[in-house]
Amino acid sequence: MIDWKDSSGKYRVLRFCVTKVSGYGFASSFLITLWLAGAALTLAFSTASQAQVTPFAQAVAEAAVKDRDIATYYQSNGYQSLWTGGGQDLSRRTALIEALATSADHGLPTDRYNVDELEEMMRLARNMRDLGRLEVELSRVFLRYARDVQTGILVPSRVDKALVREVPYRDRQSYLIDLQTSEPSAFFRSLPPATPEYMGLMRHKLSLETLLAAGGWGPTVSSTKLEPGDSGPGVVALRNRLVRMGYLRRSASPFYDTPMSDAIRAFQRDHGLEEDGVAGQATLEQVNVSVQDRLRSIIVAMERERWSNMDRGLRHIEVNLADFTAKIVDNGRVTFRTRSVIGALAADRQSPEFSDQMEFMVINPSWHVPRSIVTKEYLPALQANPNAVRHIEIVDSRGRSIDRSAVDFTRFSARSFPFSMRQPPSERNALGLVKFMFPNPYNIYLHDTPAKNLFAREVRAFSHGCIRLADPFDFAYALLAPQTDDPEAFFAAKLAAGREQTVMLEQPVPVHIIYRTALVDPKGRMEYRRDIYGRDARIWEALDKAGVALRDVQG
Repeated sequence: MIDWKDSSGKYRVLRFCVTKVSGYGFASSFLITLWLAGAALTLAFSTASQAQVTPFAQAVAEAAVKDRDIATYYQSNGYQSLWTGGGQDLSRRTALIEALATSADHGLPTDRYNVDELEEMMRLARNMRDLGRLEVELSRVFLRYARDVQTGILVPSRVDKALVREVPYRDRQSYLIDLQTSEPSAFFRSLPPATPEYMGLMRHKLSLETLLAAGGWGPTVSSTKLEPGDSGPGVVALRNRLVRMGYLRRSASPFYDTPMSDAIRAFQRDHGLEEDGVAGQATLEQVNVSVQDRLRSIIVAMERERWSNMDRGLRHIEVNLADFTAKIVDNGRVTFRTRSVIGALAADRQSPEFSDQMEFMVINPSWHVPRSIVTKEYLPALQANPNAVRHIEIVDSRGRSIDRSAVDFTRFSARSFPFSMRQPPSERNALGLVKFMFPNPYNIYLHDTPAKNLFAREVRAFSHGCIRLADPFDFAYALLAPQTDDPEAFFAAKLAAGREQTVMLEQPVPVHIIYRTALVDPKGRMEYRRDIYGRDARIWEALDKAGVALRDVQG
C-alpha cells in the first residue's frame, strides 16, 4: 500500500502517478489462499484491531511467491512499501538507481540488473497491482546487486576446486531489514569492501579504462632481448611503451641507456621479476601484456576481494601464492615479509586458497608423511628397492618402527599398504626445524625447509602444497613477541632441546592464503604477477559468462 500523496491527492512513484485506489475491509484475522502456477500460497494477515488487504499487498504477495526471503520480509512488515512510496522510499529508489548506474565501476555485470526493464515498469505502472509487482522487482534487483558487490558474483569452488575459501555471505533478508532502517546512500556505500586494496584496484581500473579508450600503451616490442648499449627500432618501441606506462620520461634517444635500465628495474620490481635491468624474454612478455589483459586481472582481483569481504584481524598472516611471499600485517602495516615456496604446478600439488587461524608452532617437528606421498612416491620406490628413502621410518598402526628387511613391499597396493612413514626431527627433516600450524581439512601449513636454494628462484612452485618459508626463525620470533620478552632466546632454548615441542600461541592469528595477480602496493602503485596456476584465467572466463565485460571509456 502506498503511504504518501502530493497536494492533489494522487499517489506518486518516480516519474509517474496513479489514481488512489481504495482498499477492502476485513475482519481482524483472516486467511487468503492464492493459487499460482498450480501451487497454493497461503497468506495470513492480522492486526490488533482491523486489517486491510489492498491490491498492492496482493500483488506483492503474488510476485514474491517464488522468493522465500522477499516473501517473508513483506509478510513480516505488513506489506508496507520499501521502494514505491515517498520520503525514504524515494531516497532508497534514488540510491539504488545510482548504485546500478555505477555497477560497471566495480566490474559487475550491468545487464544482470535489468535497469531498462525497471525503468519500463516504472513508466507503465498505472495501478496498485502494477506498483506491487514493481516493489518486488526492485527488491529482487537490490538483493542481487547487494550480494554481488559485497561478496562476489561467483561461487569460488564452482570455478576451481582449489578455491575452498568460505565466502562471508550475508542473510538476504538482513539486507532488506537493514536498508529499511538506514540512510540509503550510506547503506549502499557500505556494501563493497572498504579495504585500501579494493579502492586502489577500482581507481586503477578506471584509469586503465580511460587509457584503453586513448589507445593503450602503443605497439608491442618484437625483440626477444634488449640490454644496455643496444639501439635500434626495438629499443625505441620499448622506450615508447615504458613512457606510456609511466616508467620513463619522454625521450628521442634510440639507445638502451641508464635511464632505460633503471626503468626496466622498476618495471621488474612491480611485476615480480628478477631486477637485473635487462629486458629479457620474461620481462618483455610482461611489457607486452595488453591493457585489456591488465584490466581483466584487476577485475578478477576485485572479485577475489569481495570473496574475502570480512574482518581479517588487526594482526594477520597473508600468503600470496602468486607473489611467492608470506607477510605478517599489524594494523594495516606489513611488519614482516619473507619469500615462500608454494605448491607445484601439477593440479594435485597446487596450494589451495582459504582462511583459518594459526594456533601453535612445533619446534623440532617430525614429518608424518602424507598418505598420498607414501603411496604415490615412496611405496613404488620401496617395491623397487627396500632400502630406498632410508631417512624415513616405516611405522605400524601403533607407531612402532618396522624392520624393512622383514617386509615384502611388492605384496601391497596403494590401498592395502598398512604402514605409515615418519621422518624424525633433524636439520634434514623435510619440515626443517619448525612448522606453523592452523589445523585444516587440506593438511596445509607453513614450515621451514632444508632446501634453501629454491628461494633464489624467480618462480618458486615446488612443494606438495604446503608453504615453505625462507626465514622461518624470524617468522617465529615475530609470532612469539607478544607473549614473551625475549622471543629469540625462548625459541633457541626449545630448539636446543632437540626434541619435538609444541608452543601454543596465546592469541591465535588469522591466516589468509590468497592468490593475487593484480595488487596495490602501500604507496598506491599497481603491481602484477603471473597467473602461474591459471586460476585467474578460469575466474575471468566464469565472469565473462556471467556478463562481466570490459568497457571503453569515451571522452
